[in-house]
Amino acid sequence: MARTLINVKKTLTRGEAFEIRLLIAHPMESGQRRDSNGQVIARDIINRFSCTYNDMLVLEATLFPAISANPYLSFWAVATETGSIVMTWTDDHGTVQTERVEVTVSA
Repeated sequence: MARTLINVKKTLTRGEAFEIRLLIAHPMESGQRRDSNGQVIARDIINRFSCTYNDMLVLEATLFPAISANPYLSFWAVATETGSIVMTWTDDHGTVQTERVEVTVSA
């Protein structure tokens, strides 16, 4: 399981645009390097990412080997109601990780 740092403002005003930032600690091995014995190191990248806000899709992305190790993602959403922001990603080994952040929206 990858370590994740998520930064989201927890208290928002209805209609306010807010930034969602996350850093995922993942090696993102491209599959193009070789180890000390000359063997190809197997590819292991995060290839799918999605974010929902109260079950409504905010962002969906397909990632490719050119993305850096420990990818940093930043995007915006608009506060509509109190609820959950759920971020899910899948890597080449089929590992799925989900992180959830709760936000409170006031009138």
